[in-house]
Formats: sequence, structure tokens, C-alpha cells
Amino acid sequence: MCHAIPAQIVAIDEQADTATVALGEVKKDVSLALVQDVQLGDYVLIHVGYALNKISTEEAERTLQLFAEMAELDVVQP
Repeated sequence: MCHAIPAQIVAIDEQADTATVALGEVKKDVSLALVQDVQLGDYVLIHVGYALNKISTEEAERTLQLFAEMAELDVVQP
């Protein structure tokens, strides 16, 4: 199963068609080859170094909150 996570665009390099995205304190450079019309502050779903699509701030915040809640469960599976 593959997972894409929301991250906020904090810098854009138009010449390289890449962006720097942030998820908390973690920053990563990703390709923008698969998305159009993104701006600083937009949220994108990222997976293996690519921004897959732009999502709303509300959707990003809701998804990140769910991830935080899952981390709090501290479920151990055999």
C-alpha cells in the first residue's frame, strides 16, 4: 500500500520545476512535474519525491490531525 502525505510548499524553484515542502520541522525538495498552478503556502500530497496534487488547507489539516491521533494510539501489532 502506498501513502501520500500532505505538506506545505515553502519555496519554489521554477527553473528546476521543484518545490521545498515542510511537514513540521522536516523539509524536503519534491518535483512539481505532476501538478500545476501551485503557490507558496499551498498544500500538496507528496509521495516518493513528487507532489501528486494540490489539496485544500482544510483537507491537509484534517489529514494531519488524523495522523497525529493515530500516533497517539500507540498500537502494537504482532
